[in-house]
Amino acid sequence: MSEQLLFLDFEFTMPEDRSMPEQFRPEIIELGLVSVIDGEIFDRLSTFVRPMRFPTLTERCKNFLQIRQEDVDAGISFRELVETLQTYVELCPTTPVTWGNADLQVLRENCSHAGLPFPFDRRERDLSLEYKRFFGNRQQTGLWKAIEEYGRTGVGRHHRALDDALTTVEIFRMIEKDKEYLNRRERMTLGDRVDLEDVWKKLHDWQVKTAK
Repeated sequence: MSEQLLFLDFEFTMPEDRSMPEQFRPEIIELGLVSVIDGEIFDRLSTFVRPMRFPTLTERCKNFLQIRQEDVDAGISFRELVETLQTYVELCPTTPVTWGNADLQVLRENCSHAGLPFPFDRRERDLSLEYKRFFGNRQQTGLWKAIEEYGRTGVGRHHRALDDALTTVEIFRMIEKDKEYLNRRERMTLGDRVDLEDVWKKLHDWQVKTAK
C-alpha cells in the first residue's frame, strides 16, 4: 500500500508587538503543502486563508511575512482548509511532516476554536527534532540555517509557506540519504573496508623478502 508524507508549512497572524495580548491567538493565514507519495512529489498546494478571530492583519504581520490584507481577504475559509487537508489524508495512509511543532499546534488550536475535527490521525514527524538528534545538536536549528549547513540554499523565499514546505522536503531527502549511507557503513564487512588483494600482495612481498 502506498504511503504519503504530507509536508506542511503554515504562516500565522502576529500581534502588533511581542507582548501577546491576552485574547490574541495565532491563526493560519497561509498554507504551503507538498504531497510525497512513495518517495515522489505527487502534488503541491499554496493558498491564503482568512483568519476568523482577528481578520485584520497587523502592520508587523504584513511587514514580516510580506503578505497583504487583500491576499488573506481573498483566501479560503479555515473550514475549507481543514476539508482540503482531509482530502489528502483520504488518498492513502498519511503522515504529516513539519519543521518544528508550532504548525500543528496552531492547527489543533484553530480546529478546536472552530469546532472542527483535527484532520490527522497519525503521529506527525517534526523534522527539526530529527535533524537535531541526527547531528547531535544541543539546540534545534532553523529551517533555512539547516539547509545552509548542507551547503544548499532554500527554495524561493523564507516565510512563504510553499517555499518553506519545499525546502523541508529537500532537507528530508538529504537526511534520509545520510541515514542510508550510515546504515550501509554499519553493514560493511572486512572485505568492504580493506582491499584484501592488496593485503595478500604485501604479505607475499614480505614473505619473499624474509626468505632471502
